[in-house]
Amino acid sequence: MEQEAGEEPGLGRSTAPKDFHFYHMDLYDSEDRLQLFPGESSRIRREVTQAEDDHELGDEFVDEHRLGTLGYPSYGMRRKDSARDQRGWGLSSEAAEAEDLGYGGQGLPGQCQDLREAYRYTHGRASEEYECYVIPEEEDEEEPADVFCVTCKTPVRTVEKDFEIHKEHEVTPLNKALESAKDEIHKNMFKLEQQIIEMENFASHLEEVFITVEENFGRQEQNFESHYNEILETLAQKYEEKIQALGEKKKEKLESLYGQLVTCGENLDACRELMETIEEMCHQEKVEFLKDAVAMTDRLGKFLKTKTDVELSAQPEFEDQTLDFSDVEQLMDSINTIPAPSAPVINPQAPNSATGSSVRVCWSLYSDDTVESYQLSYRPVRDSSPGKGQAEFTMTVKETYCSVTNLEPNTQYEFWVIAQNRTGPSPSSEHAVYMTAPSPPTIISEATRSCEEAALICWESGNLNPVDSYTVELIQAETPEASGVTESVVGIPTCESLIQLQPGHSYTIYVRALNVGGTSARSEPATVHTTGSYFQLNKDSCHPWLTISEDGFTVVRGEKKTFRRELPPTKTQFTRCVAVIGNLIPVRGRHYWEVEVDERLDYTIGVACEDVPKQEDLGANCLSWCMRHTFASTRHQYEFLHNRTTPDIRITVAPKKIGILLDYENSKLSFFNVDIAQHLYTFSCQLHQFVHPCFSLEKPGSLKICNGISMPKHVTFF
Repeated sequence: MEQEAGEEPGLGRSTAPKDFHFYHMDLYDSEDRLQLFPGESSRIRREVTQAEDDHELGDEFVDEHRLGTLGYPSYGMRRKDSARDQRGWGLSSEAAEAEDLGYGGQGLPGQCQDLREAYRYTHGRASEEYECYVIPEEEDEEEPADVFCVTCKTPVRTVEKDFEIHKEHEVTPLNKALESAKDEIHKNMFKLEQQIIEMENFASHLEEVFITVEENFGRQEQNFESHYNEILETLAQKYEEKIQALGEKKKEKLESLYGQLVTCGENLDACRELMETIEEMCHQEKVEFLKDAVAMTDRLGKFLKTKTDVELSAQPEFEDQTLDFSDVEQLMDSINTIPAPSAPVINPQAPNSATGSSVRVCWSLYSDDTVESYQLSYRPVRDSSPGKGQAEFTMTVKETYCSVTNLEPNTQYEFWVIAQNRTGPSPSSEHAVYMTAPSPPTIISEATRSCEEAALICWESGNLNPVDSYTVELIQAETPEASGVTESVVGIPTCESLIQLQPGHSYTIYVRALNVGGTSARSEPATVHTTGSYFQLNKDSCHPWLTISEDGFTVVRGEKKTFRRELPPTKTQFTRCVAVIGNLIPVRGRHYWEVEVDERLDYTIGVACEDVPKQEDLGANCLSWCMRHTFASTRHQYEFLHNRTTPDIRITVAPKKIGILLDYENSKLSFFNVDIAQHLYTFSCQLHQFVHPCFSLEKPGSLKICNGISMPKHVTFF
């Protein structure tokens, strides 16, 4: 904001140079700042820039001669030097003022006086917060980059590509480079997603292996602990039995020895008593001795006759107590012997677990089984009779799943599995039937028909066994194939499908077959255009005298052939009328095609129902609407026949190309001379059923059909 010096707040009233403007420090670099000297702003700006450069190079003052030439005092164009303001040079106030004004104490007295007053006004009376500045002009904003340097891989401006640094480099529009970078990022993201999927699958596989190893070792630990506890119990039982047996034998021997010891003591006492009695008898008188001796002799004789057992009843030697640890040894051996596993349980087939040549088979087992490997066996199932006369295949795997390859597509296989460890094999699991995915179907291009709004796609299954359903995938030709499928039609039970499409596009068609095992690979592609009605001739309806070209769009009648006998009537083939019909798509709407004819040729063209009588001429019944041309000498005759009737119409210009418009919506069939855009005739007909193009040649010649083309303007607005 610009104010007079006398109106600035806090400055008071004083005399200041006329037209002298002051700016608060807060206004520096403001978007609303004003030029100090409007008349000479550009010149002063250049001088100020040079003055600032001189100041940065170390000059203490701005050249006063440079500013003097402008007619302005220098104080308006120098920056405040706070460091110099604080230096103590000891100059007088007037000298300091003159020096700050840029004259260094020299100049005219009057001029110095004026400058001194201005200096005192800005430095003395005004606050130090205010300073005079020449505000530099803002630089123009830099133009944004609009091209991309492929060599340097950086955005640049168009003007920079002619400089030396980018002169020989390859450049491209920025939008194109942006799209290219996005496409590259999308491709890398797709690759990264694929890598993530592979890593996730590998991690899942590692997790399954980890769980299997953990379960096996856990079962081994449980078996070892169980056997160890069983051995301890057996040893404790053995110890108790041996201790009890030793105690009983000890008691028996001690009791026997003790009884023998008691008997021996009794005998010893009896002997001692007899000895003492005999000694006493020896000291008696003869008469008494003789009396007692007779009795003692009898007693001693009886005692000596008694047999004394002086042999030990129990030997003191200890028997060698041999311990039988055979059962313990068996238990010890059984620690390293695990039981044979139980029969595994094979799982039913999971959806989408098969391809055309492989299946993924999974099974499980009881948690307390220890398994070292599995034997997976399989054989094909033929004629719903599994296991009869079929070759068997066996493979050994470590995990509880296996991908079996090199199989036939859309075929059932019978699988069973046996678990094994070093003890032996398990019983076989139950048998399970798995099925491979189908083979890719084959699109029949000759049977494919289309119009502006739909297409009828026909294909062959390509599989011996029936499939569950089919899927048709469509990709617009204008859409990059990498972006994916535009539309999919699923659950198709038969080998053909009528698909609604957008007019004026080209589509790439793929077909897949599905069964319980999974989805087949894509078929070979077929291209469909919705720029017009596209059809081919029905060879099954063709009269024997007619020939259809390889491309299916030209009908030729050669020289007349004769038959030994008349052809039998049929419902599909023309036998009397030399004609053929086309296979038009069964869609109600507007269909247009053209026929190239020879002016001298006798022909009949139009439409007919599929069940039109094949023994009658075209136009001779209520199921056909036709234009007939006959040529005699120089005269052309045209008839528009339906049920043997024709209107009286004269055509002056013989058409060489005839356009035919079939309009279901308005119940009309129109004929046009294409070369001159002339309308020839229109049938008003009630079409209760679908009709097809028909063509007849009464003399040798040819007709060329042009279809799959857009309707001309004169037909569109008809």
